[in-house]
Amino acid sequence: MTDDVKTKVIAIIAEQAVLDVGDVKPDATLADLGIDSLGLVEAIFAIEEAFDITVPFNANEPTESDFDISTVATIVTAVEALVAEQSA
Repeated sequence: MTDDVKTKVIAIIAEQAVLDVGDVKPDATLADLGIDSLGLVEAIFAIEEAFDITVPFNANEPTESDFDISTVATIVTAVEALVAEQSA
């Protein structure tokens, strides 16, 4: 399950960044990948749709969010946690 989550999240981020999946590294930040705030919001929507989850993210106050967007790896971890919560 987790590999599936990771693969999907990375694919969504790659699509937003207009990069190949192989170019999206776990330790990369969204800024490193050239994703701006609009791209981030679009990625969050795509993640919510792909996993049928609600991401606790406020685009107006990203630092106040419980959803850690600091790196690709933290996004994957946060999505995995949300998916696990939802299926529990």
